[in-house]
Amino acid sequence: MSHGHKQTKFDEGRLMQLLVSPVVSEKATMVAEKQNVVTFKVLQNAAKPEIKAAVELMFKVEVQSVNVVNTKGKSKRFGKSMGRRDNVRKAYVTLKPGQELNISGEAA
Repeated sequence: MSHGHKQTKFDEGRLMQLLVSPVVSEKATMVAEKQNVVTFKVLQNAAKPEIKAAVELMFKVEVQSVNVVNTKGKSKRFGKSMGRRDNVRKAYVTLKPGQELNISGEAA
């Protein structure tokens, strides 16, 4: 079923849900400034091409590469019961040179 499109069509509804939240930690910010890398929490089953498509769709930027890291949820004690934090999948998205992404929502 190819119509000569190179671009894979992703389901935009899914892409909108894919990026759970931007990770705005001090480390993430430092990395972002140095290397033009933005960090997102993403869905557990998010694939790299989907993450790339989601970031490009939602922030209108060009993505150079995506690295994905799974972080195991920490076990926390809540009183008598043991609770688990969810496993977190993080995507480090490298933007192409000259691209800028404003997560804060303010225009530069």
